[in-house]
Amino acid sequence: MIEMNVAGIALDAATRLPIVLLKDATERRALPIWIGQSEARAILSALEHHRSARPMTHDLLVNCLHPWDICLERVVIHSLEDDTFYAVLTLKQGEIKKEIDARPSDAIALALRMDSPIWVLEEVVADASIAVDQEADLQEQREFRAFIDNIRPGDFIQSGGGNESSAEST
Repeated sequence: MIEMNVAGIALDAATRLPIVLLKDATERRALPIWIGQSEARAILSALEHHRSARPMTHDLLVNCLHPWDICLERVVIHSLEDDTFYAVLTLKQGEIKKEIDARPSDAIALALRMDSPIWVLEEVVADASIAVDQEADLQEQREFRAFIDNIRPGDFIQSGGGNESSAEST
């Protein structure tokens, strides 16, 4: 799994739908997830630490969990099927853990409010992420190709073993 952070909300140029953008720690991969308007507002208000006069839905859920000492241990975005992402909330109360199915947008909104990590399975990142720093990716590919081009079979032979010295002494 790869821990990701919310980079922000963007608008899809073609559809004008909001997208929550997750980035990995190196900020070289971004995972765009298309979401609804109300979910975008909920995520933005959490990012901006905005508090409304009355609790919004995600705030209400946080207010229900805290008195019972239930924490959101983590959010995991675990699959992508037919352009739909799937996530689970891992809730913990003492030693008891429960996983709850959730839309990624709601899970992200809760994670931001409860200061919980957001994890994404590697397969999902591989299938749906976009390269943010293409130049760094190209440089890494060039370095790897140069390494492969310069490798020789002799590089794989272990030297300094006991057999070489005994052969010389006979």
